[in-house]
Amino acid sequence: MSDIQQLPFSQSCENNKQAILPQLQSLFSTTKRVLEVGSGTGQHAVYFAKHLPQLIWLPSDQVQYIEPLSLRIELEGSNNIAQPIALEVTQPWSLDPNAVDAIFSANTLHIMSETMVEAFFDGVKQHLERNGLLCIYGPFNYNNQYTSDSNRQFDIWLKHRNVNSGIREFEWVRELAHSASLNLLSDIDMPANNRLLSFKKT
Repeated sequence: MSDIQQLPFSQSCENNKQAILPQLQSLFSTTKRVLEVGSGTGQHAVYFAKHLPQLIWLPSDQVQYIEPLSLRIELEGSNNIAQPIALEVTQPWSLDPNAVDAIFSANTLHIMSETMVEAFFDGVKQHLERNGLLCIYGPFNYNNQYTSDSNRQFDIWLKHRNVNSGIREFEWVRELAHSASLNLLSDIDMPANNRLLSFKKT
């Protein structure tokens, strides 16, 4: 078995990366440095970096995921992807330099606790440059309603696994973003009952 075959693998990343890419190509057309929060297996990082050669992609995740993430980047990464950094959203973010002009995160807010989501937006407020972009991919509820039965089932599964997890309310996320000096630019319908939210820092 090859090194790549032994790495952690996310089928959802494989399923959604091609749908997300055109949106990022448009949103990040003038972006220079993207921080990805919660890079996980690294499949998104290596794919998006390869198709967005005009920018530097900076992966990050909790410390226990850094070793396999680094290996995937070593085996599959392009020359515009940086070495991943350990990042706990509730701790100071160790970025050098301290600001980036875009932040991307996929399928993370429903894994985090509410306290972690709040800390995530605090970190975005601190490290995202003025006029920078925040893009968040994943499922959201609207007006306290699920957008599909599959999302309802997914939310039940999340809460069964961890009572602090769960699909987040769009209105709450928008309020957190507003408190972090972020204005909603777009809310894009994506496959499999997901959304891509984009915000601009003022």
